[in-house]
Amino acid sequence: MVKAVKKAKKKKINKQVSHARAYVQATFNNTIVTLTDQNGDVLGWASSGMIGFKGPKKATPYAAGQVVKKVVESTKTHGVREVSVFIKGIGGGREGAIRGFNANGINVLSIKDITPIPHNGCRAPKRRRV
Repeated sequence: MVKAVKKAKKKKINKQVSHARAYVQATFNNTIVTLTDQNGDVLGWASSGMIGFKGPKKATPYAAGQVVKKVVESTKTHGVREVSVFIKGIGGGREGAIRGFNANGINVLSIKDITPIPHNGCRAPKRRRV
């Protein structure tokens, strides 16, 4: 007979972070917002699909604002007051996310675009012959 051993849960540390980093990934299909401290340790995240938006509504500025609202609520215990925003992608939720931070009482210090740009990229497909 095998006995079930119960593991003790690790106590969650609630660190106070006044200045955080917000990573916004805005694609044509979704918007994902991640809030981290200065070391890159994740405090909280959310996506528009997680909130309940489906299909093309996930990539709208309104959905991005709702995502930011959810992230801010989930990280209230950390005491975040100001963020530096790093945006990746060219979706519709880019500006909506930044406006969402201001609307939820978080001061945006800087905005940086970290969208990857190919220096020469993949080889182009061969020309079509008809």
